[in-house]
Amino acid sequence: MGRLKKRSKRKRRIKLFFLTFVLLVGVVITYSIIQFNQGLSAAKKENTSSTTSNHQDFTGEEVKFGEIKVLLIGSDAREGEQGRSDTLMIGYYNQNTHDVKLVSLMRDIYVDIPGYGMNKLNAAYSFGGPELLRQTIKQNFDTDINYYATVDFNGFPKIIDLIVPDGLNIDVAKRMSKNIGMTLEKGEQTLHGEELLGYVRFRKDSESDFGRVRRQQEVLSKLKDEAISINSIVNLPKTMGVATGYVDTNISNNTLFSIGKGLLTSNQDVETLRLPVDGSFTNQRVNVGAVLDIDLDQNKQALKDFFSKEGNLAQE
Repeated sequence: MGRLKKRSKRKRRIKLFFLTFVLLVGVVITYSIIQFNQGLSAAKKENTSSTTSNHQDFTGEEVKFGEIKVLLIGSDAREGEQGRSDTLMIGYYNQNTHDVKLVSLMRDIYVDIPGYGMNKLNAAYSFGGPELLRQTIKQNFDTDINYYATVDFNGFPKIIDLIVPDGLNIDVAKRMSKNIGMTLEKGEQTLHGEELLGYVRFRKDSESDFGRVRRQQEVLSKLKDEAISINSIVNLPKTMGVATGYVDTNISNNTLFSIGKGLLTSNQDVETLRLPVDGSFTNQRVNVGAVLDIDLDQNKQALKDFFSKEGNLAQE
């Protein structure tokens, strides 16, 4: 009789645990849906520009071995026109090893754009959107990309403020004001969304685009480190909702959520690379303006090494 009572109690405990687990999962799912919809609704109310283009469909290669490459495009949509891509990056995430890598491509690299001839790399986005940009990168650098995400700069500050509501600690190397709509004073300080947007867009100094690329990589690396917190994970559904309203992408919500969760829970440092690499280019002036004339073979090899398992060299 005693054994029967023990079995009965054990069954009740298992049943209670199962019901509690199901209830908890239900609460989490409901919370996530509500937060996602709230973020999406807020983004749609405030976003008056459109990030959707009528360019050809993106046809990047299928994801292989859990390695995901995303073409990250920062557009100048806030100026009310399609324009050229203001920021070009390739984000790399390995779902198995949780390696996170970031490649910045200088927008003035002189390349052969399929169907248009030699021009600046960022012109490809203006001519044919993300797909032509993907084709251009594949043709010139021998690497294909799985997805794209075009970020509307109107949404950048809002997404940042959701991920890191307390801001990021930045040591501003010099006073910055020209063409960023604000003034950032020199010195260590906490910057929030709008200020960080100004910080990563500033280029009116002797470093020009090279300094801007370095600051962009700095902010994204710090953002990833700061984002690993309970607050950021709890806010992830709402963040994804806001991002959906300001980002044009071909990544499904499920994949996006999986990548976001993986990035937030990863303790890996972000490895960075800049193309062109040091010593592989010269400044030239051609019919399309000032360009970076690069050694394609040297840069293709640098990119291949960086993405390979053995390629763990981080360059700025």
